[in-house]
Amino acid sequence: MDDAIRRKILALLDQHRIMTIATLRPDGWPQATTVGYVSEDLVLYFLCGPDSQKARNLAHDDRVSLTIDHDSSDVMAITGLSMAAHAKAVEDRTVAEKILRMLPLKYPENAAAPPIPMPSPDDIRIFRVTPTVISMLDYSKGFGHTDLVTC
Repeated sequence: MDDAIRRKILALLDQHRIMTIATLRPDGWPQATTVGYVSEDLVLYFLCGPDSQKARNLAHDDRVSLTIDHDSSDVMAITGLSMAAHAKAVEDRTVAEKILRMLPLKYPENAAAPPIPMPSPDDIRIFRVTPTVISMLDYSKGFGHTDLVTC
């Protein structure tokens, strides 16, 4: 992966904190939902209920597609990421606790407020999302321009 593209992808991951993730239901229909995330390098983590539809979908099929972007009043300023990835449940409690400590750091504007109540690793399911293909959308390079990267 080109180093300049990698830096741009990492910058976009750092600038955002929510993504839309699509999982596959057992009947084959996709289900897209918005979730918060944290990232380490190109790996993303998100939380959901252990009995949620997302968790059930991922137990059936770990393939996901996701998008990270924001609204822009200037069409030529649109930027964002989409990824094809695999999402696996985090089983290691030490890793789960680390991810739970990272999530409030995505919300520095709440630092002066009471701490964000975080669930216990026993109460939620954390998924590690490892991309296989990343598409970086950057309209400043031309309408609909994307850089496609295989991981």
